[in-house]
Amino acid sequence: MIPDVVVVIVTYNSAPMIEGLLDSLGPALDGLSADVVVVDNGSSDATVQLARARADCRVVEAQNDGYSAGINRGVRSAGSGGDIVILNPDVRMDPGSIRVLLRALGEPAVGVSAPRVRSADGGLHHSLRRDPTLLRALGLSRLRRPVFSEHVQEDSAYQAAHDVDWALGAVLAVSRRCWDAVGPWDESFFLYSEETDFCLRARELGFRVRYEPAAGAVHIGAQSGQSDTIHTMQILNRVRLYRRRNGVLPSSGYFVATVLSELSWVARGHRQSRAAVAALLRPHRRPAQLMCADSLIPR
Repeated sequence: MIPDVVVVIVTYNSAPMIEGLLDSLGPALDGLSADVVVVDNGSSDATVQLARARADCRVVEAQNDGYSAGINRGVRSAGSGGDIVILNPDVRMDPGSIRVLLRALGEPAVGVSAPRVRSADGGLHHSLRRDPTLLRALGLSRLRRPVFSEHVQEDSAYQAAHDVDWALGAVLAVSRRCWDAVGPWDESFFLYSEETDFCLRARELGFRVRYEPAAGAVHIGAQSGQSDTIHTMQILNRVRLYRRRNGVLPSSGYFVATVLSELSWVARGHRQSRAAVAALLRPHRRPAQLMCADSLIPR
């Protein structure tokens, strides 16, 4: 029997988080049938044991080839049926939220839907994003002008349902039709920018990315940590994404803008940005998982 939805959760040392998410799924599904797949990327804690002890999910164990690789494994393991909901383990879904996200996928040409996300303290989490551009790479989002900010920071933008450029990948629903047309998530990013890439590719094929505030979720956040390596991956992958979609000249400008932005954070005492600048300017300092040390402007 084909389930209504395939729920894919990628875990990595997620023992403190995974049970809370799984507990929230029953009410969130609101009667929908689901194949809940926990893809564990080589955890060394009790994540696998905790998930295997439950009857409401199944576990796929894998080596850590990155977040996209985990998502792709989960979808492949589920076969060809059902729309797909992708969740971080540090998320808690509101009752009925998955049903609402799937209903949004039923609107004409909608291929991806995203909920209204709240932080752990209950406040609005600005989870919507605009397309990456050269001006938005300058690090001037504090000016709160859309032309300078990839982050959608205006609270008013989170009140009503509307189409968006892309949304953070902590909670995303993808129609099976969209998934089959766009193809799997790009595993070369390893971590970060993969949801941006998927949403942009979906839109290029005519699919809409829909924000649906009637669906809600809490994102506890910070599970992946704030290490130098994590921040460096974020920054490098933004440049890589832009480079793959633009020519050499605009990509060079984007690279320079990113370096200047990170230097401004270094001046403000942001230690992780120091590591990012080093990796940008010295390719051999880049995380090996990204495999992008062969040129100054990473691809």
